[in-house]
Amino acid sequence: MLNSLFIKNYALIEQLNVDFKDGFSIITGETGAGKSILLGALGLVLGKRADLSILKNKEKKCVIEAEFAIKNYDLKNFFEENDLDFENQTIIRREILPSGKSRSYINDTPAKLNILNALSEKLIDIHSQYQTLELSNTNFQFKIIDALSSNQEIVSEYRLHLKSYQNLVKKLEKLEAFDRESKLQLDYNLHLLQELQKAELIEEEQEIIEQKIEKLNNVESIKLHLAQTIDIGSNEEIGIQNLLSECNSNLMKIVDFSDEYSEIQKRLESISIEFNDIIQDLESFQDDVVFEPTELENLNDRLQIIYSLQKKHHVDSNSELLKIQEELEQKVDAATHSTENISLLKEEIEAKEQILNELALQLHEKRKNTLQELKDKLETKLATLGMVNARFKIDITLSDTYTENGKDVLKLLFSANKGENYGELKKVASGGEMSRIMLSVKAILSNYTKLPTIIFDEIDTGVSGEISNKMGEIMEKMSENMQVITISHLPQIAAKGNHHYKVYKEDILEETYSRLKKLTKPERIHEIAEMLGGKDLSDSAVAHAKKLLN
Repeated sequence: MLNSLFIKNYALIEQLNVDFKDGFSIITGETGAGKSILLGALGLVLGKRADLSILKNKEKKCVIEAEFAIKNYDLKNFFEENDLDFENQTIIRREILPSGKSRSYINDTPAKLNILNALSEKLIDIHSQYQTLELSNTNFQFKIIDALSSNQEIVSEYRLHLKSYQNLVKKLEKLEAFDRESKLQLDYNLHLLQELQKAELIEEEQEIIEQKIEKLNNVESIKLHLAQTIDIGSNEEIGIQNLLSECNSNLMKIVDFSDEYSEIQKRLESISIEFNDIIQDLESFQDDVVFEPTELENLNDRLQIIYSLQKKHHVDSNSELLKIQEELEQKVDAATHSTENISLLKEEIEAKEQILNELALQLHEKRKNTLQELKDKLETKLATLGMVNARFKIDITLSDTYTENGKDVLKLLFSANKGENYGELKKVASGGEMSRIMLSVKAILSNYTKLPTIIFDEIDTGVSGEISNKMGEIMEKMSENMQVITISHLPQIAAKGNHHYKVYKEDILEETYSRLKKLTKPERIHEIAEMLGGKDLSDSAVAHAKKLLN
């Protein structure tokens, strides 16, 4: 249940802190006093979107905080699934900053709006005048029937399988589209693949071939420079090898005189050895440099094959060609195996359809068994609200289509008076009748759903007199199982509350503020008397107010 609500810098509210009790609470006040502001603030803390227009002081942040007692409502799993700390007294806080940014917290843990929305559905039902239109919504009608049928677990299981089924169907549609497209392209892709496979490409091959061709095209120059280098290095008279050898001999004669000389001699000897190896390698290179026209022709032919493939596929390297080859292999493989994959997927879809059909049939049978009970309960409730001739015609038939509510097609028709044709609620029921029907529905649901709190926002619109008295009795009865908070403009309903709060405006200097206070018994008498007879209180209005409260 809702324990308390704290509001700061919201609309006409500078700061407000109100404690709520269990049972039946009433909120009254003149039109425009700020009753809707309270619901707007509560809606924000429960996950509705906000904008900067709600800030009273545009330079300060808006803070709304609601505390809920949730010990007895089996919500621990929800908190664990969403990585939240579970507390018997759970606090939800929402902050709207002057920059426009919004922050939300559940027990001081940051939470996204979708989490707030999901949690709020388990904590509180805020019925607005607009929500009465839901009566004509098929999903809402199924919700009523499923509550009476105890179908919640079956519906949840069905929807999980439905989501999986829909994903499989989408997957099949994509696979079939791919199959059609890939088969059109199969011959061409296969030709491209075979062409690349025949080329037997190697990743670094192009660079190696280009180097070999460059070498063969410059054989004479290479041989000339190798010969000159070898001659400079190994000439018997002035060659570098002989000069290094002479240097080494000279140093050998003084190595015993100093470690420094010995070290430099070793370094020179190392250079001499390395240089000798270089000359040997150059001589080996010289032997290998042979002009081979046939090899050059073969290398050029191979390079032209590579260049041609690169040009055809608009790439610059063998690595890119090999990547294209891999992609073509996958496409060809997918095209050749897609029929098999489609067949397997269809089998999986058929198995899922069997599960859905079984669950949908269970829902259908349980719903059918509940229709008469729902019809009787609704008509009985409405009779107490002055609609003695109200009748419902509810019919459920099985279709071939899967929806989120199973395979049922629901037709709920209504007639308010004797001899009147049945029709859709939104077409044949007046505003006052819709309010009474919705209250009856909520009263019935309260016996089947474990919801902590319900708030009615002027559900008494369009009714008066004895009917409003009966509506008050129904809400009073509902408050035995849950916390009921009602915003009302009718004294008959206001008098039935266990607790009574008044919303009013107060002008201070150049600003208007919305206030809320819990009324004492004398204040309740005064408020209800005003609701009965206006600001100028008469003795009869006061007496009537006392009678209503008693």
